Amino acid sequence: MAAPSVSENKSVLAIRGKPDLYLISEEDTIYEQDILRDPGSTKPWLAYIEFKFQHGTLLEQAFVLERACMQLPRSYKLWKMHLGKLNPAVFASEYAKVNALYERALILLNKMPRIWEMYLSFLLLQPLVTLTRRTFDRALRALPITQHNRIWALYRPFANSASGSTAVKIWRRYMQIHPEDAEDFIELLIEMKLYTEAVKKYMDILNNPKFRSKHGKGHYQLWTEMVDLLVEHAKEVETGDEVGIDVEKIIRSGIDRFADQRGKLWSGLATYWITRGSFERARDIFEEGITTVMTVRDFTLIFDSYAEFEESITGVLMEAAAVRSEKGIVDEDADFDLDIRMMRFEQLMDRRPFLLNDVLLRQNPSNVPEWMKRVSLWGDNKVEVVQAYTDAIAAIQPKKAVGQFHELWANYAKFYEEGGDLRNARIIFEKAVKVPFKSVAELADTWIEWAEMELRNDNFEEAVKIMAKAVQAPKRSNVDYFDENLSPQQRVHKSWKLWSFYVDLVESVSTLEETKKIYERIFELRIATPQTVVNYANLLEENKYFEESFKIYERGLDLFSYPVAFELWNLYLTKAVDRKIGIERLRDLFEQAVEGCPPRFAKVLYLMYGNLEEERGLARHAMRIYERATRAVSDEDRADMFNFYITKSASNFGLPSTRSIYERAIAALPDKDARDMCLKFADMEKRLGEIDRARAIYGHASQFCDPRTTPTFWSKWEAFEVQHGNEDTFKEMLRIKRSVQAQYNTDVNFIASQALARSQARPDENGETNEEAADAMAALEREARAPVGFVAASTGPQGGNIKEPAVTVTENPDAIDVDGMDDD
Repeated sequence: MAAPSVSENKSVLAIRGKPDLYLISEEDTIYEQDILRDPGSTKPWLAYIEFKFQHGTLLEQAFVLERACMQLPRSYKLWKMHLGKLNPAVFASEYAKVNALYERALILLNKMPRIWEMYLSFLLLQPLVTLTRRTFDRALRALPITQHNRIWALYRPFANSASGSTAVKIWRRYMQIHPEDAEDFIELLIEMKLYTEAVKKYMDILNNPKFRSKHGKGHYQLWTEMVDLLVEHAKEVETGDEVGIDVEKIIRSGIDRFADQRGKLWSGLATYWITRGSFERARDIFEEGITTVMTVRDFTLIFDSYAEFEESITGVLMEAAAVRSEKGIVDEDADFDLDIRMMRFEQLMDRRPFLLNDVLLRQNPSNVPEWMKRVSLWGDNKVEVVQAYTDAIAAIQPKKAVGQFHELWANYAKFYEEGGDLRNARIIFEKAVKVPFKSVAELADTWIEWAEMELRNDNFEEAVKIMAKAVQAPKRSNVDYFDENLSPQQRVHKSWKLWSFYVDLVESVSTLEETKKIYERIFELRIATPQTVVNYANLLEENKYFEESFKIYERGLDLFSYPVAFELWNLYLTKAVDRKIGIERLRDLFEQAVEGCPPRFAKVLYLMYGNLEEERGLARHAMRIYERATRAVSDEDRADMFNFYITKSASNFGLPSTRSIYERAIAALPDKDARDMCLKFADMEKRLGEIDRARAIYGHASQFCDPRTTPTFWSKWEAFEVQHGNEDTFKEMLRIKRSVQAQYNTDVNFIASQALARSQARPDENGETNEEAADAMAALEREARAPVGFVAASTGPQGGNIKEPAVTVTENPDAIDVDGMDDD
């Protein structure tokens, strides 16, 4: 239902003065009587109003509502119904009338927040800023604080729309109740260019540990926003003790707190002073920043800003100089200032490598490569080079050094050596060998560097003395070289690297006896390596001390086990054989070598042993050695050993002598190798004309030759029967072939391997998809259900290299009795 129009409202206002009785009809009598009977109750009035809403005119509705509110001015329900029927007016005077009606309602209903909300919402439609603000203030004063949120929900949008000082004053009051909305207030202050107050507000929320950003901003993000505000508006933000804002103190606190943002903050602080025109202060900040930051990223950020600042200042001065030059003006002070600025900029760029090196050394003062780089940066400046070495030695902690600390000491001494000052170089090395390095190897390298320096200067005797001092130790040393609880100086005498250099040095500049003493000392300290043994033996051999050389090999064999012992035996036996010592002694040596030798190393030793017997002993002895070798070597070498044994036996005693070897090989080798051995055996018998023996060997081999996986064997047997057999022998061959194939068809393990082989082979050979070839289990079931002797048809060639499983062999009357032949 529509509300009363403007003209009708005028009649309503007339009603307020003197009721128009003509608006009461006979139908209203019952409601009027109810009101007279109970004038203090809202119930008859509500019934009356409801009746008029359904059957009365707009004027009659307004008439009843006005009478009800005048009769019961404290009734919130009646006033809400009356005010809710009013539409926004078109003219200011009519707005004023509605405002007056709201004011009447609030005289007694000033504790009703809904009435205030309706009134304030109505006022927001009018351009009455002052009246609206004062009405908002009245509402806040009238209502309890628990209901202020309802008023502020309207007051805040009004403040934002009002803008200016009005908005700021309203927000300041709002902040007292809702400090959690401080971020919105800060945005308003920045918009109003009240930067100082915005910074103060930032400081308030940052100092409040209970503050939680409603926008999800962290403490650092808020702090960064404040710093950005300070830097961007450096001139507008008031600072000093009076306002409580100290920009430098604020930013420096962030530099201490936020280590990963130091570069940005130092640059920001310098930019702040640049904006305020304090160029010298900005330069001091840049210098402090690049000399204190700890990361290359921060250094790069500050340095680039610093260089850009200096370049911009120089550029401005150069432009001014160009203008003066065009006008013919001479200003010596300005030109001098320009020269100073350009010199500063060039010096800054020259300092960059040193400043960057400083950053890396601040990160880790024990970084040896960076100290070496620092030395190289100074080039030919000897004073600074010496100072760099001195600073490095003072700063580096040997146990925490990164890189080779001894190289720094060696380079320091070499610096003096290249300058011809050997005295100071020796002093440096004397100090260096007392440094508690991280490892014994570094100390050993330091001693070696010292000796090499003496050698470069032809002081051979001095070099020997230095090395003798380096390896000096008690007669019987129980020191553990790997005991980290002992200093490197206590363990260095067991350094193999040190002794190796020492023995090479003595060998080149001293006598053989002196060299032998050093080698003996190495053996006493039990630090000899296989290379030590070989070098010592070679030294003695070169000097014609052959027997002593052999003794050194034997001492080495006592020290080392396999696999090192194998290499020593190999050298020892080769030298002994070449030396042509007695055959019996050589046999003893070979017997010692093969005794306890692991199978994987036995092949070479047995071949050397057999070759010795062939050349200087008896062939029959050589055959016995090769026969022993077939049992001693590893499984991987056994087939090759049998083949070698057979070849040697055939060459020495003829083909018939190889029969027993073939038989042992077939019995000892796995099926795959045994199959190849059978083929060679049969071929040998065929050449000797023993056709029946060859046929028997083929029959014996057939038990581990599936026709589908080893077609080569069956084709050879077939060719053999075609050439040497008859119809009966050929049929027998075919019968054996069917029997073997049936036997493999019933072997579950073999069926599975066959199915897998086909699934892998078919896609490659027939181009089928993986899905079509992968159903190995289906093939497995089909072959398992097939009757014995029946072979299922194949759609493609069978799989390639398949490992044959062990099978239960059916008795073959034509098979060769290998065991029986052994007994013979």
